[in-house]
Amino acid sequence: MTDGGSIQAVNQLRQLERELLLKQMQIQRLLNITQAINSNMSADDLFNMYREFLRFEMGMSRILLLIQEVDHWKLAVEFNLEKKYTAEALVPILRNITNLYTVKATDEEILHEFDIVIPVYHKEHPISYALVTVANKEDLYHKIQFIQTITNIVAVAIENKRLFKNQMEQERMNKEIELAREVQSLLIPQTFPRSKNFELSSIYKPHFNVGGDYFDYIRIGEDRYLICMADIAGKGVSAALLMSNLQGNLRQLARQYTDPEQLVIQLNEAVFALTGGDRFLTLFIAEVQPARGRIDYINCGHISPILYSADRVEYLSKGTTVLGAFPKLPFIEHGLIRVEDPTILLVFTDGLTDLVNASHQYFEIENLEKFVRDFHGESAEAFNQRLMIDLEKFKGNQTFPDDITVLTCKIVPNAVS
Repeated sequence: MTDGGSIQAVNQLRQLERELLLKQMQIQRLLNITQAINSNMSADDLFNMYREFLRFEMGMSRILLLIQEVDHWKLAVEFNLEKKYTAEALVPILRNITNLYTVKATDEEILHEFDIVIPVYHKEHPISYALVTVANKEDLYHKIQFIQTITNIVAVAIENKRLFKNQMEQERMNKEIELAREVQSLLIPQTFPRSKNFELSSIYKPHFNVGGDYFDYIRIGEDRYLICMADIAGKGVSAALLMSNLQGNLRQLARQYTDPEQLVIQLNEAVFALTGGDRFLTLFIAEVQPARGRIDYINCGHISPILYSADRVEYLSKGTTVLGAFPKLPFIEHGLIRVEDPTILLVFTDGLTDLVNASHQYFEIENLEKFVRDFHGESAEAFNQRLMIDLEKFKGNQTFPDDITVLTCKIVPNAVS
């Protein structure tokens, strides 16, 4: 063998040794990163490991790593950069790079500090971009290929962490919703009074199984009932807890009930003490004396109930503002209704009039008034059954956009019973 051949053979042998050492190092680094991921190393520690590996073992003099978060991009790793970068400036340019890319002089100036761009995709969506500048260009091809592999592993691991966190959060929310639903089911009355003078019936369709609507009735005397409906701001456990607090206070105060005005003042103080003004609720509350045909009510910012009697419609709007927003109610107006004929009182939340059909038409209050005029002669239960059929027909294939709650009261004074 000639000297030239010997030199070539030695060089080839040395090249193979370098490649072997590089492969051994890469395998060891893969093992280290895999172990770190399996041991649930924090994202910050994983990024630190990634940065140090690219610096010392891959010979990268500048490093920038962008990671996709839930609704934004994050600069996860920055090393030895001359300029200040933002994800907002980089990502629109990087979105056009779908494969391993060598930066050219003709590219956007923002990329000129780097040599290579390494995009990482997951199911056709970018989840990471690594931008590097190479100090030691020996075995560059193999290094870049391995950096691409490591970046992919780290980016997917971070994505999996995010997805797992989202899954845990979703499970927590599902448990919250189930708890709220259970609490709510205990607060909503399941049976209603039914006599020759008085009948109650309800429709209750909470949105996503947990709503912010509450209704109740309390018998406070031989011919005296308190009926109420509330629409609580918000959903979920917080709304259910506020609902539970409202019911507890209402039932406690009903034991010493004197008039609706004093009851509303005390309820407002209780709600404000609990929420500090951060949460509020609308409320309609009325004392009904069916045999006497008397209704004393206060409307606290609630959508006005409809009362139909003697071929006349009246909206019960007298009252005050929402409960819980102020430590003291700024004003209270007490409403009094006397009826001598069979009467329908329809109390509902705004989810009813927010119902939209496929033609983007709302189930407006005029629709509800017409329905009351047409079917006021029905019993409370039959009235609600017809109303539910009408609502289903109106919305068609559309979903209910909000809680729908209806409390129908049929009042027959003794003079006509």
